[in-house]
Parts: sequence; structure tokens; C-alpha cells
Amino acid sequence: MGKKNSYLTESNSGVAGERIEADSFEEAQSKCPDGYKVLGEFVCEVESDEIDVIELFIDEDSEDSGVEAISLVEYPAIEENFVALSKHKVEFKAVDSDKRIVVGYALIPDKKIYRKRGDYEYNILFSKETVQKASELYLKRLKNNNTTLEHESFTSGVSVVESWVTEDLEKDKINLYGVDPILGGWAVKMKVYNDKVWQEVKEGKYMGFSIEGSNFTSEKQNLSSQSEEEKLLDKIEKLLKQEND
Repeated sequence: MGKKNSYLTESNSGVAGERIEADSFEEAQSKCPDGYKVLGEFVCEVESDEIDVIELFIDEDSEDSGVEAISLVEYPAIEENFVALSKHKVEFKAVDSDKRIVVGYALIPDKKIYRKRGDYEYNILFSKETVQKASELYLKRLKNNNTTLEHESFTSGVSVVESWVTEDLEKDKINLYGVDPILGGWAVKMKVYNDKVWQEVKEGKYMGFSIEGSNFTSEKQNLSSQSEEEKLLDKIEKLLKQEND
């Protein structure tokens, strides 16, 4: 029998669960216990000075895969129970105090974002194609009113009123707002109707956007070297044993 893949799971409340051995993401889902969901494939590199780079993808056929909300955040943070890209935060601009508008990037392509699960350190990234897909599905699924504060609680009266992907650095409208353009970046314009939240924006409590998402699939890439299969299997077995001890 060939080596099965190992998939990470977590409970519906965000607690890390046991890994599931399966040949495919679909098989892992079928084996996932009630109250838990499959996050994506676990991968490990051994003979490398750099930590792993894992590209995340969105499954268009799954309603649960993709960006669920955009959070207003102040400081970078590493979250365990969802893809909270505060480490990758880009500060927004409060461009119109009368209209209560803030503008900035929600997601940037090919940007390595540090993550940690237990003792396992790695980077994630999204390609231009995935960033484009994320922005489209976010609107198609009517998620523009889903806004959280510091990834902790949903708030009312805060909505994304415009969303686009930068295609031309010179001509993109984000230049009008004093935000440095990033090719392929997902830009959003958010209107803050909520009086309390707007006061906090003006006071500098929230300085940027960070996406929240779930059920991304993954693929390891851009690693400096490849180890022999036996060493890789041995490393994974040791890592799994340490986690279970």
C-alpha cells in the first residue's frame, strides 16, 4: 500500500483535532468525526533550512471554502482556528470622514504569511488566481456585510461597498485614496455606519483589514530541496508521535 496523506482537522469551535490519514481530501471529509471539519493537507519538509511554504486554494464547489468575513484589526496576530492574516496586514486609509469610508487591501497574492500550529512553523500564500477567485466568491455569496472586530466578534453597521482587484498600477483607482497599489491585490472600500466602530477607527484602534476564511485546500511548494521518501516518512511519523504524546 502507498503512503496516505495526513489531513489537519479542527472542531466547530476552533479547537485543533486529530490528524486523519486518507488518500484524498474527500476521503478525509468522510472520516471526519461529527463536530469537526477538515482544514487541509498537512505537509512536512525535512532537509531544508527554510520553513515550508504552503499554497492555499479555494474549492468553488464547496460553499464553506473561501473568505467568510473581513476583520478590522490593529496589531498582527497568529490565529489557530481560521486563516486570520493579520501578519499580512496592510494598513487602510480613512479617506472620507463625512462618508465614513476606509479603503485598503484585504489580500495580496504570492505574499508569504507566517503561521504556526503547535511546534510546526510554516508560511502560507495565495496565488493571483486564488485572490481573484476569493474576491469574486466573497461577493457572489453576499458576504459583504460580514465584518468582525479583531477576529473576535461580528459587528453590525459595517459593510464592504466596493471590491476590486488591482490590474494596473498606474491607473488603478486605489491611487486616488493614497494607498500604494499592489498588482493582483484585492482592494476593498468599507463603509462604517456604526457610530462606536467609526469612533474607534478615528482613534486608531483599527488600522487594517484581515480576512477570515475556512476549508482551504493546500499544496506544498517553493521549497529549497527535497528529502528522500524514507527520511520524509520518518520525520512525519516522529512529528505525529510527538504531537500525540
